Amino acid sequence: MARRPPGAIRAQRWPARKKDVPPARQVSGVPHRTRAAINQLEARHLWRGAVAEALHHYERFLRQPGRYLSLPWDDCPCCNPAEARDILGEALRLLPPAARAGLQKIVTPLDAEYLRRTLPDPVAASISPWHAEAWWRQRVRER
Repeated sequence: MARRPPGAIRAQRWPARKKDVPPARQVSGVPHRTRAAINQLEARHLWRGAVAEALHHYERFLRQPGRYLSLPWDDCPCCNPAEARDILGEALRLLPPAARAGLQKIVTPLDAEYLRRTLPDPVAASISPWHAEAWWRQRVRER
């Protein structure tokens, strides 16, 4: 009787996981080293694809037509621009300086667009310490 190779036996015991796990979204337009640093950061502090998803939601929010931005429903966590910007801010804070510069090149024009299409909220800082710690939470958006 012919002997089966050990790799064939292991393949039967543990099915390939690549088919089970959907591919994570990748940040495009950044150098390879920045992408590697983002992947390392996600493995340690965030979840797989968190930065790319946050960037996607932030960009999609800013693509709205019109002069002013209108907010999505507050109870929808999947499309909240403040949460997306929080994740991007956390990534920018935790990335090493060289990788931070690559991601900052993408986020800076988006922030400029957000500032252009919103107004400062004079009472936002007094609502809570959470609102006071980030500039993007202190902006008035049309509802």
